[in-house]
Amino acid sequence: MTYQVIIIQDAEDDLFEIYRYIFEHDSEQSANYVLNSLEELCNSLDQMPQRGHVPPELSRISVSNYLEVHFKPYRVIYEIEEKKVFIHCVLDGRRDLQQLLERRLLR
Repeated sequence: MTYQVIIIQDAEDDLFEIYRYIFEHDSEQSANYVLNSLEELCNSLDQMPQRGHVPPELSRISVSNYLEVHFKPYRVIYEIEEKKVFIHCVLDGRRDLQQLLERRLLR
């Protein structure tokens, strides 16, 4: 079964910010590598999106309709609805994400 992967605007913005940060603080080559790897990870969710797990920050507050997969240290947070996978966030896992996830996903 193949799913349609949709990267919503917030997640597109996250990808751009990650790319820009790495570009400015490391190199264009590193920024391209991370961006390509994250995009491949997102697109791979067209197959078996259920392989992710509920983010612990959301599990603690009994929210279980979002899943995540990793390209360390980055976390891709998504939701499955019928035959579609909605990518909501691409975040640096080194940040404190509890409030950010609640604010972004539970609005």
